Amino acid sequence: MNESKKREEFCQMAASLYARGLTAGSSGNISVRIEDGWLMTPTGSTMGTLDPARLSKLDNKGEYVSGDKPTKETFLHMAMYRQRPKAGAVVHLHSTYAVAVSCMAGLDPENVLPPLTAYHAMRIGELPLVPYIPPGDPALGEAVEAAAKDHHAVLLANHGPVVAGKSLPDAIFASEELEETAKLFLILQGVPTAPLSEEQAAEIAKRYPVGC
Repeated sequence: MNESKKREEFCQMAASLYARGLTAGSSGNISVRIEDGWLMTPTGSTMGTLDPARLSKLDNKGEYVSGDKPTKETFLHMAMYRQRPKAGAVVHLHSTYAVAVSCMAGLDPENVLPPLTAYHAMRIGELPLVPYIPPGDPALGEAVEAAAKDHHAVLLANHGPVVAGKSLPDAIFASEELEETAKLFLILQGVPTAPLSEEQAAEIAKRYPVGC
């Protein structure tokens, strides 16, 4: 897919996220790898009305090249790409249910959400919790980079998920599965549940390798 088509796909899929309430206002950001760098959501923009011609463009070193200035959370994306060289896209949302889970006490920091469904095990696998660090703090990028070494999806405490995928559709589908599992997790609070066993989750992960 050439850069022009990637710009169109970028804006169409961003608008779909916005229309379905997975991002609100100017929250959240996405990025896509292209031949000579990356395309990224501009700072202060809403994903509902992005202009393909005004997307931020970064070179292969992550330096701003053209378009509107990139999101202030560029460092989250670059942290993921450094650890996930096969990633073709990164999605960072402030989606309601995932953020709600990220605010809960008593979470397992090694794996926030149980494998309630095969699809969560298939698209997400283990989901570590990155401790709260203020948005914009370089330490947040360092924490994401450390977690991304072994995981293509992480949950930022009191903030939201960051998910890498082989392509933008893959990253978005995984982000949506994370959000649905978070919703189920909250709905089932106080209800006896039977998530997949470790063996069942491992079998699914072996059959359908997760991430990138």
